[in-house]
Amino acid sequence: MLLNEVHNFLSNLEIVKQLSFHTIDNYKRDIEKFCAYLSEEDISSWQNVREHEVRSYINKERRRGLNPRSLQRILSSIRSFFNYLVDENIVQLNPALAINSPKAANLLPKAMDADLVQKLLDFKAEGAIEIRDKAMAELLYSSGLRLAELCSLDLTSISIKERSCRVVGKGNKTRDLPIGRKAIQSIRDWLIHRNNYIKDENSEEVLALFLNNKGKRISPRSVQLRLAKLSKMRGLPVVNPHMLRHSFASHVLESSGDLRAVQEMLGHSDIGTTQIYTKLDFQHLSKVYDASHPRAKKKDKT
Repeated sequence: MLLNEVHNFLSNLEIVKQLSFHTIDNYKRDIEKFCAYLSEEDISSWQNVREHEVRSYINKERRRGLNPRSLQRILSSIRSFFNYLVDENIVQLNPALAINSPKAANLLPKAMDADLVQKLLDFKAEGAIEIRDKAMAELLYSSGLRLAELCSLDLTSISIKERSCRVVGKGNKTRDLPIGRKAIQSIRDWLIHRNNYIKDENSEEVLALFLNNKGKRISPRSVQLRLAKLSKMRGLPVVNPHMLRHSFASHVLESSGDLRAVQEMLGHSDIGTTQIYTKLDFQHLSKVYDASHPRAKKKDKT
């Protein structure tokens, strides 16, 4: 009974709101777990769910050790689901509206300095898999891609001639991004070997830019593991894809100071997210201030 409305809600997210598969999958997982909890509490109808049940579930997940950010996401999923039920006249009120989200610390992901990025990427790859791994790492840093965006790239997403890639990000929004010279060369190197990994010419997997050794589209988990192995091979602490994305944002912002451009490249709908995500070097800000503010400029020596 409970799952019927969940199925309809997920269909609405896919067809009407056109959210990405990754986002819908998060909603599905969160709501289905909440359904399982309600079943344990002998609640079989959404009309019988009150604020108490939502609070109890969130507290249960907190005791299980989930961090505030994960709890925020779960509560947001439940709120969105009940908003849908209200719109469909299935329930009268949203029982999650009055519940405050757990506060999460604004911890910025670690950014690598330019020297560490150079140490990670400046090497001659040997063998097709190593060449592929280098191409993925170069592209993550070159264009600031999310992990899911990297994995979803097709051959047609990349233009070698234009040195650009077309990415489908959160909310199914498309954006075009530049690709640096070194990343383009690494992708070219991978394309020489890529066809050797195709197992089935008629499979949809044949379109994927990055393939695993079984000829399938590479998974997010595989990218994480391969990047960890690459960083270990280069004598560095474990590097993850998000660190490369954050390093891209930080380095471009420190060099240009153009927050709007970085926002567009990262695919953030709210510039406030970019301000939290990136970290300007204070010395850079000071130089910009000294060079541009009328009352800060140094007088020319006469």
